[in-house]
Amino acid sequence: MNLEELKKENEILKQTIINLEAKLKKYTNSGSHKDYYEQHKDEVKAKGKSYIEKLKVEDPEKLKAYWKKAYEKRKLKQNNIIS
Repeated sequence: MNLEELKKENEILKQTIINLEAKLKKYTNSGSHKDYYEQHKDEVKAKGKSYIEKLKVEDPEKLKAYWKKAYEKRKLKQNNIIS
């Protein structure tokens, strides 16, 4: 392959990446997600609470792992803010 073909292929791939990122943005960063959680805040919290209650009964080890990870994240944030 010569240099011109590689440049052309590179431009085509860059354009493809830009198009795919634009399509993904529609699904991941839309305002409708935020609106949904604002409007259904109580339902989302209730589902989360029921999931935690279910874990307490079914798999307490997994729950311990969740709490440990949350603790580590809090400590990391605290250290980054202070430092």
